[in-house]
Amino acid sequence: KFTGEYIARLVVLQQKHPHTQWSRLATSAIGMLAESGEFAEIMKKIFFQGKEFSDDERFHMKRELGDVLWYWVQGCIALGYKPEEVMEENIRKLEKRYPNGFEVARSETREEGDI
Repeated sequence: KFTGEYIARLVVLQQKHPHTQWSRLATSAIGMLAESGEFAEIMKKIFFQGKEFSDDERFHMKRELGDVLWYWVQGCIALGYKPEEVMEENIRKLEKRYPNGFEVARSETREEGDI
């Protein structure tokens, strides 16, 4: 039943938003979560389990970051954005939110419409 409902929902979304690649977007979201989790797992072992921060661990983290990046780019493509556009928009957002550099108070209290 779930598969049929999922497919039906994808069909509706595709009809309403034909320029979005819904399957790729779902893969991107789930992939970023999974790969971020793998990156966090390495950090957990180093911070809390006493694992040595070796060159091998550093390289492993590099690879996991690459995986996150790959899925992130897939999300950009699925939404019809160039990765550069997304990065530029993020910079604009952060410059507006933190005009004097990062401030904890501004991170906890945002202006209306600041998402």
